[in-house]
Amino acid sequence: MSSRKSLPLTSHLACVLVASMVTMGLSAFAQTSTKQPKSPSQRPTLVVGIFVEGLTADYVNLLRGNFGKEGFNRFMEQGVTIENVDFGPGIDATAATAMLVTGAAPGVNGIPSGRVWDTEAKIDYPILLDPAKIGNFTDETFSPQALRVSTLTDEVRISDGGLGLVHSVAPDAQVAIILAGHAGNSGFWLNDVNGKWCTSTFYKDTPTAITRRNYGVTLSSRLDTMAWEPAQKLDRYPDLPEYKKLYPFRHTFPARERNRFKAFKTSAPGNREVAAIAVDYIPSLKLGTRGVTDVLNLGFNVSPYLYGREADNRIETMDAYIRLDADIANIVKAVEKGPGMANTLIFIAGTPAPSGGKRDEERWNIPSGQFSPRRAISLLNMYLMAIHGNGDYVNGYHNGYFFLNRKLLKDRGINETDFRREAADFLARMSGVSAVYTIDDILARRAGDEPFALHRNTSPTHAGDLLVMVNPGWEISDGDPDDPNQTQLPVVRNVATTSPVYILSPGLAPMTIDATVDARAIAPSITRLLRIRSPNAAALPPLRLAN
Repeated sequence: MSSRKSLPLTSHLACVLVASMVTMGLSAFAQTSTKQPKSPSQRPTLVVGIFVEGLTADYVNLLRGNFGKEGFNRFMEQGVTIENVDFGPGIDATAATAMLVTGAAPGVNGIPSGRVWDTEAKIDYPILLDPAKIGNFTDETFSPQALRVSTLTDEVRISDGGLGLVHSVAPDAQVAIILAGHAGNSGFWLNDVNGKWCTSTFYKDTPTAITRRNYGVTLSSRLDTMAWEPAQKLDRYPDLPEYKKLYPFRHTFPARERNRFKAFKTSAPGNREVAAIAVDYIPSLKLGTRGVTDVLNLGFNVSPYLYGREADNRIETMDAYIRLDADIANIVKAVEKGPGMANTLIFIAGTPAPSGGKRDEERWNIPSGQFSPRRAISLLNMYLMAIHGNGDYVNGYHNGYFFLNRKLLKDRGINETDFRREAADFLARMSGVSAVYTIDDILARRAGDEPFALHRNTSPTHAGDLLVMVNPGWEISDGDPDDPNQTQLPVVRNVATTSPVYILSPGLAPMTIDATVDARAIAPSITRLLRIRSPNAAALPPLRLAN
């Protein structure tokens, strides 16, 4: 017989309970640890890029008290905040998005704006137009062919030998394609005509989340019942005059409205659709859980809503921010349920809002006028004919540029540089024109208040001969400025093209950078956190972010 005494029953049970608790604890730790980095050297397995047209640090800071804990506030408290990312002059959202993902300016990456001028056909066209491709769920034909350099997503795909997935979703076609890059699996955008989520045959994958929306409960079948109304009581929106707190807005998208899908794409409910797809993509595509790095890039919009009746749309703008904050929080929750935040890098990057806005009411007596490119072309051509003989010397006008008939100048042996100077001197004397720069001065870095920035943001392939700066407060109209039936046009406003960027990444210490940062530094900074090479045209060094 053993001399050891048997343990009392209570002691035995206690031992069993302790052992069970230890086992359960280890099991729980093992389950939790699957969402923890395996080692300090492991890079994130999921990258979520949230690109927001019209995002400003001023509005984000103003509305912090209206936000929840898991959206902007989490990024600002736990991540890196870059308050002023500078894109330089003359940049729209398409070109700004290209700068962010390539680390290069338009003069290098080939994307100076969303639309460019065809000097032969004398029409403008989307910069990413590619007739060699076919559209799925759309007649539009796009590809990233015009994007001349690699992107952040291209480098992620290359780093894992193509095993990582890259998907993008955005309301705008060209933003979606730039976010997908050359090597992406899919890039989807919202069709302006039928409300379908569409793409280009350049990309090969169609996620089931898209198929369900295009063949199941479609947007067109739901849009009649949607309404955009304030998410909070009007007295909770800060810095509003008292009269604005009396009249809540309500925007609908009825079938009788021809532009209802265009309006929807720039609204807060449009952002919600993109976020819902993102929340579906993460689990259904198993993003970030396959041992390689996947990327999900998303496009949103908080620019001033131009489809309402009033010029003052501050409430709509603030409401769009508040609702976007909730959308971001839902995306974060989906990440936590999937690969986990410990394995995910998420960044929010703003791009400039469309320039201009609605004209102020006449009662405010703000100086204004209309500059008609059509009339300017006619007058300039007559002036040039008086000097050089009959001919069509002016090819057209687009996006601030006048295009001259270079073929005619060459055939007649006219010196182009001198001719441009003559034309510029004439245009500079027209009403509403504050300055005129020739392409020669721009490329020689001697034009404007920021000659180096203007130079790098100019693509010689797409630029015209004369860049005309119209006075702030003036409208630019291709119609007859004396026509009383002409619809109201966007007004020229000179505003700084800066936007914030927020980065939340494993091991990245919280910090705020309030100094102005060149937009070209964002891509190399993200790739440094991922420990992969920068896009091939990213010439600036990455930012020093504390780990």
